[in-house]
Amino acid sequence: MGTAGDRGALRLPGLHGYAAEFSPYWPGRVACAAAQYYGIAGCGTLAVLEQNEAGIVLLRSFDWNDGLFDVTWSENNEHVLITSSGDGSLQIWDIAKPKGPLQVYKEHTQEAYSVDWSQTRGEQLVVSGSWDQTAKLWDPAVGKSLRTFKGHEGVIYSTIWSPHIPGCFASASGDQTLRIWDVKAPGVRLVIPAHQAEILSCDWCKYDENLLVTGAVDCSLKGWDLRNVRQPVFILLGHTYAVRRVKFSPFHATLLASCSYDFTVRFWDFAKPIPLLETVEHHTEFTCGLDLSLHKRGQVRDVTCTFHLPILTSSVKAGLQ
Repeated sequence: MGTAGDRGALRLPGLHGYAAEFSPYWPGRVACAAAQYYGIAGCGTLAVLEQNEAGIVLLRSFDWNDGLFDVTWSENNEHVLITSSGDGSLQIWDIAKPKGPLQVYKEHTQEAYSVDWSQTRGEQLVVSGSWDQTAKLWDPAVGKSLRTFKGHEGVIYSTIWSPHIPGCFASASGDQTLRIWDVKAPGVRLVIPAHQAEILSCDWCKYDENLLVTGAVDCSLKGWDLRNVRQPVFILLGHTYAVRRVKFSPFHATLLASCSYDFTVRFWDFAKPIPLLETVEHHTEFTCGLDLSLHKRGQVRDVTCTFHLPILTSSVKAGLQ
């Protein structure tokens, strides 16, 4: 199924990658959500990959009858993952078992484009975001959603839990807003008109509970302090097409990475006078998925529409120390 172009890359023919997420348990292990025909038609695949001395190998793969757009690892079981699909469903998989999924949740009425498992202790909650303009709250042990969050006036592209505040998550939407939600509150906690374009991605700083970043179709990344959202705390410019995904570093408060439809991955330090650290141009297709390892400083995975999954260069690793 997979072909290795070099020791640091793997290609899966016929699949287009949308998300790559490092395992919080296994160094070098990464899960990828993929679809055939750019997610417009065809099936999807969850691919679990691992790097060893020989390079990147395909450890396990599971197929679904629609494209898979996002994936998240369980925070209480090293073998369990959840994916989100073009048919509006979420799937729970156990990579220790040959078949799957274990469960399917089908409540969204359009593409389920985002899924995230809470990292705060004491709760086992999952949030999903959909093109039906809703976010849904799930407990994986319960067969239906716990709550539906309404308020966005466009498709939801990204939902991400706060790593600091239990029960708090952010959502980014085609309605040009970033919204902050509390699962115990009746409505939206905060609405931020973050861009004058569709927002495709958001992420929470691992070192500051008030700081988030957004990436948008206007090619920019913007940082937002939740205590004062009248102006962004930083604006990062350099991408030439839409920013598809953005992630803060797990090791440094001011470092982040972004990938774009301009085929590049870029690394930034927003505290520096010249924030762009490096531009990596190793793809020839849209770069859609991106993650930074929790185990190894500077280890990054990204994935493109042609499902080319490389490990980035040593110079980039050095910039992320």
